Amino acid sequence: MRERRDLPSLDLLKAFAAAARHLSFTKAGAELFLSQSAVSRQIQMLETQLGVRLFDRQVRSLLLTEAGQIYYREIVPILEKLREATARVAEPQSTGTVTVTCSISFASLWLVPRLSDFQRRHPDTVVHIAANNQIRDLKKERLDAAIRYSTRAMAGDGAVKLFGERVVPVCSPELLARHPFSTPDELKQSVLLHYQDPDGLAPWLSWSTWFEVMQLEPAGGKGSLHFNHYDQVIRAAIDGQGIALGRLPLVEELIRAGKLATPLTGKRYSMDAKDRAYWLLTSPLAASRQDVQAFAAWLREQASESSPVTRP
Repeated sequence: MRERRDLPSLDLLKAFAAAARHLSFTKAGAELFLSQSAVSRQIQMLETQLGVRLFDRQVRSLLLTEAGQIYYREIVPILEKLREATARVAEPQSTGTVTVTCSISFASLWLVPRLSDFQRRHPDTVVHIAANNQIRDLKKERLDAAIRYSTRAMAGDGAVKLFGERVVPVCSPELLARHPFSTPDELKQSVLLHYQDPDGLAPWLSWSTWFEVMQLEPAGGKGSLHFNHYDQVIRAAIDGQGIALGRLPLVEELIRAGKLATPLTGKRYSMDAKDRAYWLLTSPLAASRQDVQAFAAWLREQASESSPVTRP
């Protein structure tokens, strides 16, 4: 009888962890850049070495056996420790590039306009913005930091609050000069710009919600335009095409620069997103790097200055 190896190869363990996480050889293969059949063969090799079945292979599903569940719980923390140790050795201080993920609207409206200040202070560090409206796994995708707009619970362990958010009507100063108004009733004579949210994930950015919170009768407006990206809504507002719901502090620089105005002044007409805020999350694999620490400190500094306009 052939003697069993003390330890399976790392490739086999990675294949097992991916297959157990997805409960799919196909999805595991996509993650590991392998074919479905290659992952299946690796699992068979691992089961042979261990002398135990790890998966129940059914017609349309893949399930972990009891042994598979135990093995998965045991090896995942070990694989994570290996990744962290490797990252610390391979990148002891700085890679020279900080990769940050955030939403498309946050990147275009708040972060990108401020990046020149960071580059002036840290000319040797390259910032790569990976803008995406999905929440991405920092460890798995080798991302250094994330700015997430979410509840505290959804932000992740170790997240640092940057600032909250307030929603208030905004328009271009030119539009306001042509059609002055100072009460919500006059919105009925204006074109309203809508953020189209097919999945219903951001109801606080809808005009219907704003009217409801303000305890006002809904105003259909003189017309309406709909956009599926929030930065498009703001671009249309800057161009004088109508009135939008501005997210403070995302649009604060545009207000300071005179590109947008807030016709309905006073807190009475602003709406707080009470359970959500912007959070900074740093990957454990990159937290000790000097360039990541410098970027995080700069981001917190910029966030602390994003307050005067957020109190209309």
